[in-house]
Order: sequence, then C-alpha cells, then structure tokens
Amino acid sequence: MKHELKVMITEAEINQALDKMAEKINRDYQGVDSLLVVGLLKGSVLVMSDLVRRLDGNVHLDFMTASSYGAGTESSGDVKIVMDLARSINGRHVLIVEDIIDTGRTLSKVCALLKTRNPASLEVASFLDKPSRRVVDVPVKYVGVEIPDEFVVGYGLDYDEAYRQLPYIATVLNP
Repeated sequence: MKHELKVMITEAEINQALDKMAEKINRDYQGVDSLLVVGLLKGSVLVMSDLVRRLDGNVHLDFMTASSYGAGTESSGDVKIVMDLARSINGRHVLIVEDIIDTGRTLSKVCALLKTRNPASLEVASFLDKPSRRVVDVPVKYVGVEIPDEFVVGYGLDYDEAYRQLPYIATVLNP
C-alpha cells in the first residue's frame, strides 16, 4: 500500500539542525579524551552517520537495538533490548543518538540500563522530539527539531520498514 506523504522537514533544514546540534556537542565535549556515540538501531543510522561526521575529537561508535514498536504506528509500551552494546562503557563519556523521542519509554529503559554500567557521563541527542506524546520523562540534552504529534517517516524513520531512505522527513497523511 502506498501512502500519501507531505514534507515536514526538508533536507536543507535537516542539515541546519544537525549543524546546530554538532556545534553544541563539540562545545560540551571539548577537551574530553574520547566520546562514545551509541546509536539506537535502526532509526538512528542516518542521523548518527551525519552527526558524527560533524563532531570533533576522538569519536567511537557502538549500537543497540531496543524496540517498542511492531508493524503499527503506536508504541506498544513493551520495551525489549534486542541487541546490546559490544563493549564496556565503564568510565566513558557516552552520547546516545536517537532518531525520535515519542513516549520516552524506550529511551528511559536504555538510559536506566546504561547508567548501571558506570559511564563517566551519559547524555541523549535526538534529532526529533515529540514532547506532547511523552509518557516517561527523559532528559534530552541535544534536540534537532521539536515536532507536533504527527506520524512521520524518512531520514531513518519508517512505517513498517518503508521510507527510511527518504532524504527528508514527511508526515504520513493516510497511515
């Protein structure tokens, strides 16, 4: 089934938001020996790739997969860690990168788990933020764009695995 899409955030606007996020991150981590950037798969891949290329210093990468969505457009609320980090974060500065924060359930669980592993610091960067949908409070230090409560796809975000490759973010008009 093909869906009708309406562009919400253009490719140029994505790049502007990423530049601003990277500027703040670079300022905050200036002088830090190394920064471990953790991408939450699958949605964060494009955001993370574009963001880390804008970061200064010694940047390391790792990934996790946590899921609370099935094939639909609503979070199930049941968060599962599907794939964990490959290395220890003990004593490391960690920046979690998300594509979007909706209810906050997934990110809250990931943050709670990672805090038990004694990182030197733990912060969150999310390209999109939907604060009107928040059910669990999560501290997000770096936000690219705040959006209204609409179902969006593109730039890593999907609808049943479709549309991730779009270079812009669009609203799905007929989900």
